[in-house]
Amino acid sequence: MNARPWPRPLQAGDRVQLAAASSALQGDAISRLEAGIAVLERWGLEVEPHRNLQRHWGYYAGTDPERLEDLQPNAPLVACMRGGWGSARLLERPLAEEEHWLLGFSDVTSLLWARQAAGLPGGIHGPMVTTLGAEPEWSQERLRALLFGEALPPLQGTVWNPGQAEGPCLAGNLTVATHLLGTPHLPDLSGAILLFEDIGEAPYRIDRLLSHWRLSGALQQIAGLGFGSFSDCEGDEDDARDPQHSFGLQAVLQERCGDLGIPVIADLPFGHRCGNAAIPIGRRARLDGERGQLLLL
Repeated sequence: MNARPWPRPLQAGDRVQLAAASSALQGDAISRLEAGIAVLERWGLEVEPHRNLQRHWGYYAGTDPERLEDLQPNAPLVACMRGGWGSARLLERPLAEEEHWLLGFSDVTSLLWARQAAGLPGGIHGPMVTTLGAEPEWSQERLRALLFGEALPPLQGTVWNPGQAEGPCLAGNLTVATHLLGTPHLPDLSGAILLFEDIGEAPYRIDRLLSHWRLSGALQQIAGLGFGSFSDCEGDEDDARDPQHSFGLQAVLQERCGDLGIPVIADLPFGHRCGNAAIPIGRRARLDGERGQLLLL
């Protein structure tokens, strides 16, 4: 699936470039950023200061050209500082083709998947710099091991549909990924292991998003499906008061994927909750619907 080799593993002394590709840094983001930088520095990496952490243009962390310039790699690792919204706007311009790692999740899904679609490996769906400091030790260690070229343990989830599947991993935010359908920035889904997470979407909106994947024929192309955390996606008070006239999140997810005839695993530890396991985009993986595991090959 990848047209080029993966970037070389990092070594102590390598530099890290901070990127603000989405929303502006606000509130306690600076202190959380400092905590994440401290983790990277403990690994022996040298984090280059961002030229303007206060930069903003409306709710974005700068104009489109400014944010795009952040993504022009001058270091082996480009680490996104936060998500929000805005990275998809940058896809109207060519992406940098230089070999490098790109780290982020949530809104950064647009960039990770677009690079994969363009045959540019090195994307990691994993913690932002502003979330890295709050990650549990196992999650921090997983990211370090991935960046430094070490083997990773399997991720454990809950089996919903049995079976075995192998294919390239595509992890991302469901809402953001859905808006790549019908664009040239959607990677090849044939035989892929698709991994979704989301935040703040009511069950009926999750239903709408997955129905779009089904109607487009995209969901029928994949070999396996995994779900991470869906934070704050259980619906509102009206749903709780009248459960007979609503669907819960799990019911929606199971109904929209239960007839695909592929292995499905839920509760994988990645997404917006603490414990956001790093997953390399495009790396071949096995989804084991007997043990409930996702294993990188």
